[in-house]
Amino acid sequence: MAMGPPTISRRAMLGATLAAAVPHLAHGQSGRDPASQKPTDVRIRLTFDGRTMTATLYDNPSARDLAMLLPLDLTIEDYGGNEKIAYLPRKLTEDGSGPFGDERPGDLCYFKPWGNLAMFYADYRWDGLIRLGRFDGSFEPLRVRGKFPLHIERIR
Repeated sequence: MAMGPPTISRRAMLGATLAAAVPHLAHGQSGRDPASQKPTDVRIRLTFDGRTMTATLYDNPSARDLAMLLPLDLTIEDYGGNEKIAYLPRKLTEDGSGPFGDERPGDLCYFKPWGNLAMFYADYRWDGLIRLGRFDGSFEPLRVRGKFPLHIERIR
């Protein structure tokens, strides 16, 4: 029985293309902790209300998915008295999901049920979060009350 050439799915082709174009973001997952909270060299800048903060992303699939969306123009708003949130244009992969139990102010997370970024400036504990990274230095701008245009870009 003669067999034709192997076929490649669109997903495999897209994955290979992304891996070639952005090798430091598209790592293979074999032998890696998908819920990794190990910092990477990927840093982002968040700007709103004339204020700027930076954050370092973690080495997990959800954080890499966020990096692939950048730059983004969103809206940041208050939520729950301990965080600011911003809705993404699409849901991120949930492959970075996993328990982390050491929640603390300065965490940059993704809330799976709603598909939004959650940026914490006070204590929190909530199920359904994936930690994407941590703010570098001060996260005090998050305490400014109100709803503002938000720009997020990759800086490294």
